[in-house]
Amino acid sequence: MSQNEPIFNVPRSVLALMVLMIAVHAIRISLPDETDITVLLLLAFIPSRYAGEAMLLPGGYLACITSFVTYTIVHGGWLHLAVNLLWMLAFGSAVARRIGGQRFLIFSACAGVAGALVHLMLHFGEQAPMIGASAAISGQMAGALRFVFRARPGAYGPGMGRDLAAAPLATLGETLSDPRILLFLAIWLLLNGAFGLSALPMAGVPSGSGVAWEAHIGGFLFGLFFFGYFDRPAEPMPERDGTA
Repeated sequence: MSQNEPIFNVPRSVLALMVLMIAVHAIRISLPDETDITVLLLLAFIPSRYAGEAMLLPGGYLACITSFVTYTIVHGGWLHLAVNLLWMLAFGSAVARRIGGQRFLIFSACAGVAGALVHLMLHFGEQAPMIGASAAISGQMAGALRFVFRARPGAYGPGMGRDLAAAPLATLGETLSDPRILLFLAIWLLLNGAFGLSALPMAGVPSGSGVAWEAHIGGFLFGLFFFGYFDRPAEPMPERDGTA
């Protein structure tokens, strides 16, 4: 691996998702308010679709299927979008480098679907739309936690893709018994609880919407339990002798 490899190179699949989310938000804010709300309701995940209101909402029955994924590319404001992009840069990039772009996109979509299913079970029939990539990113975070702490020091420097691919995948038991991971999870759960209890409204989102922390949990659990099915076999990593 060349020592001239850039340290902050972003996997193409992650960059493509970021550009898509930014483009969707940029288009939305350029639309008239009424049209923007229609687009939001078309793409958002709305539990009342599944309680007999599908034909009363944009997209009809087709959106009952597509919104399980499309809600992840819509955000309530630039701050909401920026926070999610930063988290995806940190954890999504690690996952994409390990399993490749195509698997990364499928894995992220599945984590988003898992988050939507949990949200649907707990909020069935409610009309408040859910939007944002947080459930998918929570899945990325859970997947990354199963190998990033096992990558050798310097894995985020030159040759980082090779190091992350070669790091052994931790079992669930090893993951949930690592003090570093447990501390990280405790902080993450506290943040989710705080935002969930505050239920702060977001710009551009109809009243009644807040932080869908249950979807975050659903995405995270999917990533934790199912990342191994998307993982590639570890590649042997040659020893570095310090020569150029």
